[in-house]
Amino acid sequence: MDFRILDASAFYAGVPFGSDNDCYTTSLVYEEIKHIKKNHDALGTLFETNRLKIMDPDNESMNSAIASAKETGDYQQLSKQDISIIALCINLNGHLITDDFAITNVAKNIGLKTTPIMTTGIQDVGRWVHYCPGCCINHISGKECPMCGTTLKRKLLKGESSSVPLNK
Repeated sequence: MDFRILDASAFYAGVPFGSDNDCYTTSLVYEEIKHIKKNHDALGTLFETNRLKIMDPDNESMNSAIASAKETGDYQQLSKQDISIIALCINLNGHLITDDFAITNVAKNIGLKTTPIMTTGIQDVGRWVHYCPGCCINHISGKECPMCGTTLKRKLLKGESSSVPLNK
C-alpha cells in the first residue's frame, strides 16, 4: 500500500481537504498545523472520516532519518517535525507530499517517493558541504575556514557525492 505522508506545507496548501485519499502525519506536525481552518473544524472532519491518521515513527526510523539528514548535510536545516516526517515515510515506506527542499533532498537521497505541491520540486539532489571560497577546500561544517579564516559558504554537490574529500 502506498501511504501518503503529509508535512506541514501540504496542509497549508490544502492537500488533505480537497482529496478523498487517506493521509498520515506525525504528532509533531499536527501540533504545528492544528490551527488551520479551525473555524470550520476541517481537521476534525478529516479525523471523523478517518482520512487523517496521526502516527509517530519508530526509533529505528528516527535514527535512520537523522543519519540520512546528516549524510546529505541537511540536518541543520531540518526541524524536529521535518525529521519526524522523513522517519514516518521510512517507517511506512510511504509517499511524501512536501515542498520543502531539505526534506525532499534527504528523502530522494534514500530512495523515498516525493511529490511537490505548489512548486515544480527540486531538480538536483545531492549532499551539502561547506566550502572556503578563499582556499577552495570543502569542510563538513563550520562558519569560518580553519586554514585562512574566510567565512564558509554552502554548496550542493549534485548526485553521488560521498567520495568528495572533506576536511573535518
